[in-house]
Amino acid sequence: MTVPYYAAHQVEALLDFPGGIQAMREAMASLSAGGPQPLRQIFPLGDERLFAVMPGSLEAQSLFGAKVISFFPQPGEAGRWRHRGMVLCFDGETGEPVCLADAEAVTTIRTACASAAATDALARADADVLAVFGTGTQAASHIRALAHVRPFRKMIIWGRSEERAAAMAARFEAELGVAVTGTADGQGAAGEAQVICTTSSSAEPILLHEWIRPGTHVNLVGSSFLGPVEVDSALVAAGRYFADYRPSVLAQAAEFAVARDAGLITDEHVVGEIGDVFAGRVAGREDEDQLTIYKSLGHVVQDLAAALYVHRRSSIGS
Repeated sequence: MTVPYYAAHQVEALLDFPGGIQAMREAMASLSAGGPQPLRQIFPLGDERLFAVMPGSLEAQSLFGAKVISFFPQPGEAGRWRHRGMVLCFDGETGEPVCLADAEAVTTIRTACASAAATDALARADADVLAVFGTGTQAASHIRALAHVRPFRKMIIWGRSEERAAAMAARFEAELGVAVTGTADGQGAAGEAQVICTTSSSAEPILLHEWIRPGTHVNLVGSSFLGPVEVDSALVAAGRYFADYRPSVLAQAAEFAVARDAGLITDEHVVGEIGDVFAGRVAGREDEDQLTIYKSLGHVVQDLAAALYVHRRSSIGS
């Protein structure tokens, strides 16, 4: 048996943002409508290195499988990790392997597509300023993806290095044809934006509730396990809070855990899953001044849906 493998460059060519965003809407709606799924397993390897296994099933596509991935620090890049591994899809009817795909490329694009889908459902319709906190690959992918769901007139990139943020801003201003600025002033960036994405690997809050204007939507993306915290507990407590997968958030979302341990929230603070919003089972934004939050831990259904989308596009084109 020969199982097709899609390398990073093939995933990047075939997993387009419009198609990926729609695939994430469908995958997350399927996840929320289905039964329980196993939580990811993360194994520490020492020296800030991790190994993770994410099994599960995508019932809407009759698909099951797993993502197997390593998180290793990048040499000379403090606070930055590489995500190396593979996504393996199996046919739910026959049990046969369907395809393999590079996990780093899939993760980079599908995460941004999921945030874009959540933003489309939760952000104000007139939101026109985006702030992205972070200057890595997820920041870049989020900038590209969110441009497909709102006609932003301005984008702001925050980084600890203003020089790095400015260089990234210049690149995206040329690419997207909108005003993009780089800054090291987090308060200033948050104060202008109606949509904010945190895509850093910061261990301490880089975004505070007091900086945020009414009606903002926030995608919490950078912290994917207990430990790193990108925002303060006041922000978590103040927002209408949606999970990608509720059991994962209750067990593994760092910002949520810190706010809960401080007695500011309970598990009931999770209003629902984003898939329930997509399916119309749970209301999203309730008024124009409400703060909404989407917590992205990532779920294997997103990886399976993305890999299957790549496989089908490749098959159609072959």
